[in-house]
Amino acid sequence: MSLAHTTVLLWVWGSLQAFEIVEKENIFQKTPCPAFLMFDNAAYLADMTFELPCHCKPEKVSAVVWYYQKHLGSSHTKVLTDFDGRLLTEAAHVRVGSDMLVRFSIRMFSLLVFRAQPEDSGLYFCGTRKGDYFYAYDVDVQSNEGMVATFKDEGQEPFEDEYHSDLRVFTTFWDWTPCDRCGVRGEQWRIGLCYLQSPDLSPRYHMALPNVVSCGSRAVPRKLRIVASDHRPELLVRSCLVSCEKRKTIQEGMLAIFNYVSKVGSRPWVPQVPIQFHQQRLGHGLIISCPGARPEHAVAWDKDRQRLYRTQYLKGVNRSMRVFIDQGNHLHIRFTQLSDRGIYYCWRQGVKVAGFRLAVKSRGHYQVSFSDPETRSVLQLTLIGYLLITAVFVVIHLCRCSCYLFRCCPNFSP
Repeated sequence: MSLAHTTVLLWVWGSLQAFEIVEKENIFQKTPCPAFLMFDNAAYLADMTFELPCHCKPEKVSAVVWYYQKHLGSSHTKVLTDFDGRLLTEAAHVRVGSDMLVRFSIRMFSLLVFRAQPEDSGLYFCGTRKGDYFYAYDVDVQSNEGMVATFKDEGQEPFEDEYHSDLRVFTTFWDWTPCDRCGVRGEQWRIGLCYLQSPDLSPRYHMALPNVVSCGSRAVPRKLRIVASDHRPELLVRSCLVSCEKRKTIQEGMLAIFNYVSKVGSRPWVPQVPIQFHQQRLGHGLIISCPGARPEHAVAWDKDRQRLYRTQYLKGVNRSMRVFIDQGNHLHIRFTQLSDRGIYYCWRQGVKVAGFRLAVKSRGHYQVSFSDPETRSVLQLTLIGYLLITAVFVVIHLCRCSCYLFRCCPNFSP
């Protein structure tokens, strides 16, 4: 290839690279900000993590601030910003029930809210420090308490639409999750959230369909919201069967140890997934979480070779359930018994990812930990008892001293 051809190719390649950089830098110029601020409606289920992109902003603005209001025009506004050296929040470090100011993060101008709660419902504004708004959302976080499960294999059907004059209340289902297991019969489900259709909605809220928003939207008048409050989110469950993809299940280091011991003559048991050991006291409750799983993921649980299907173990199927799976994909064991011992395997998105070896301890020494609520309660009660005894002792001696000084105390000496 001649020098001229090489020079032309390099010039073209450099031009394309410059074009790509310009396109990335001017991404916000393609989306002009609306002249009149509208609210995009978005609905989620409690305990989910959602992301709100700031779809438009002026080119001169290099950083954004997110604002939150419970109601439009409210005097109480929360400022959500990661200025002043605020650390980014990770989902694994967020606890249920934490305040929203602890559960948010701003990444690439987008707002992330971890483990959202119904109290997080409201209006979110993307703007600047001065309070100039560019984009806004109307977020509705629906509670998973009282969520209705429908099992298609048993012939059950979702709720029918409700009609109240011009108001229509219905359920909008998300896409089916992947099969939660592979190689064996599994389950998949889809989440359904409450939506309504009415001509009496506020025109300031942007809707995907005409006159259709989620039931908890701020576009819904209070009287219509009360009518739709009885319509609960739904969970539609059905069976599935998929084959497993071939993948490397044993790490190289573990495989080397396995081959060495096999040559010696005894072949050890090598788990296909990481196993975590946990020892639980008899009669105490336990909650197991699947590593890296979120409520919208397809998560399944097995105990040894027993499949814990949602048709039998989903929370609410039976009021007297001692072992159940909640809507957040956590496995609950109430009042641990000796029969609960074993290995509990966790599937995530159709792949077995972890195991928990549970041992139940019925007697013997229990390791004291100050993080244990029972230990703290015992210490508090013991300290209060000592303080009471000390107070009584001091009061008695003060009384004796007072009587001795004023010669009004009877002589107790023999």
